[in-house]
Amino acid sequence: MKKILTLCLMLCCGMIGMAQEYQWSVPLKGYISDETSREPEAFLWIPPQCNQLKSIIFSQQNMSEETLFDMPSFRHALAKMDMGIIWITPPLNYPWDVNQGVQPIFNDMLKDLADISGYDEIETIPLVPMGHSAMATFPWNFAAWNPDRTLAVISLHGDAPRTNLTGYGRENLEWGRTRNIDGIPGLMIEGEYEWWEARVNPALAFRMMYPESCISFLCDAGRGHFDLSEETAAYIALFLEKAMQQRISAVESSATGDVSLKKINPKDGWMAKRWIRGEKKRPKAAPFNQYKGNIHDSFWYFDGEMAQLTENRYARSLGKKDQYISFIQNGKLLQYNADRHVAIQPPFQPENDGITFHLKAVFTDSLYQNLSSEHVASIPRITKVCGPVKTINDTTFRVDFFRMGMDNRRRTGGISLVADVSGDKHYNSAVQHIGISVPFRNSDGKTQQIDFPAMNDINASTNSITLNATSDAGLPVSFYVKEGPAYVEGNQLIFTSIPPRAKYPLKITIVAWQYGVAGLMQTAEPVERSFYIIKE
Repeated sequence: MKKILTLCLMLCCGMIGMAQEYQWSVPLKGYISDETSREPEAFLWIPPQCNQLKSIIFSQQNMSEETLFDMPSFRHALAKMDMGIIWITPPLNYPWDVNQGVQPIFNDMLKDLADISGYDEIETIPLVPMGHSAMATFPWNFAAWNPDRTLAVISLHGDAPRTNLTGYGRENLEWGRTRNIDGIPGLMIEGEYEWWEARVNPALAFRMMYPESCISFLCDAGRGHFDLSEETAAYIALFLEKAMQQRISAVESSATGDVSLKKINPKDGWMAKRWIRGEKKRPKAAPFNQYKGNIHDSFWYFDGEMAQLTENRYARSLGKKDQYISFIQNGKLLQYNADRHVAIQPPFQPENDGITFHLKAVFTDSLYQNLSSEHVASIPRITKVCGPVKTINDTTFRVDFFRMGMDNRRRTGGISLVADVSGDKHYNSAVQHIGISVPFRNSDGKTQQIDFPAMNDINASTNSITLNATSDAGLPVSFYVKEGPAYVEGNQLIFTSIPPRAKYPLKITIVAWQYGVAGLMQTAEPVERSFYIIKE
């Protein structure tokens, strides 16, 4: 618990820097996405002080993977473990069906990232597949086909291994008679407010079918399906830290990244009962051979710290009242429709600039129809889940495109936000998701073009440069960093620390964009410029 509180405090106190950069990217050769009609791209982040990578966590784009990977506290935790990140957008394959050629494409991607970054060990080091919701099935299947390479598995607000209820809504893969994930620690997380027994039961059944499996489970108490709290991110980080400690020895690590992963024996761990809302009398979490609860109604954990941390999460919500959150837009309480996957979906109503919009989170009754005074004293905050959006303040948000690009037919215009508030001694935590579709592209009105001059290479000691781009319509032009150790503030490109073994020259790619104003000005064609950091 102390480790998790430390990470959260470090974030709140501003001790951790910005975390949104990915220093390198490569295309996934040999596959054309139906979302973009081009090859997906893989983005790589290596901790700035890392001399030798020990592992990489990777995901395919869906929703909360983006939230987790952009959390400064999570990146700080990974940096201490010498663990990198790979984020693939758009997705390569939902179930990880090797019969569709996904594995060689992925392996080539790792080779290309190793070559472009200078960190050769990327080709062989252990991997952690992680996915949320529709992407929460593939991590288990990846591990089943890559058991010697998989350090751990994270299924976030998602699925059990071999579930009959996949997040992507289709038939799951058949593993065959001999394939398994014995000895590979896996973590399934399901939110309290998305709870569905049909998702949990397959995880318990899997443990019975595969008694050598190491499946942990966390009910994300006080949370929902789309949100991801700092506390849960820290829980995931601790899970990964323990996986590295128990599966990779210092002696086995080598400069090439070749590692023989130690299989976990579940009998060396702890057991704790599955979560049941409101349950007060629970068997005590205990070492495997001392556990007195029903082992077939319980989950495995690395040790007493992990098991007790889980139990503490459950205990905090006992006996507390629920509170409810919704949103006000333009002075009106938004409509809530429980029959939709995203229950609140208001129209996009920007200011005159075409990109700035406003929302306010408020407390309501349980039907989300009237404001309520039954809640904690704190004010709900609204944060980004995923999509092209930037938070300006508590009630002001702005369309803000990023490395996902501006030509994804399914995802470019999808903004996902969540309002949340912590509980107190009387009330449980509360969350509420909201989805907004941003028209893309603006196709009515006058046309505009962006002039973004070519950029010169720079040396590695440069701290920042000014970006210059204009629209012939006189509207302000915005920028984002597609790849490279840098981020944008206004029209300033600010460079971040470069990992010590980075291969030079190091490519920086910047995109200039102007969204336009609906009915008045069309979206400009974005302009991409690249230059290189040269080692002095």
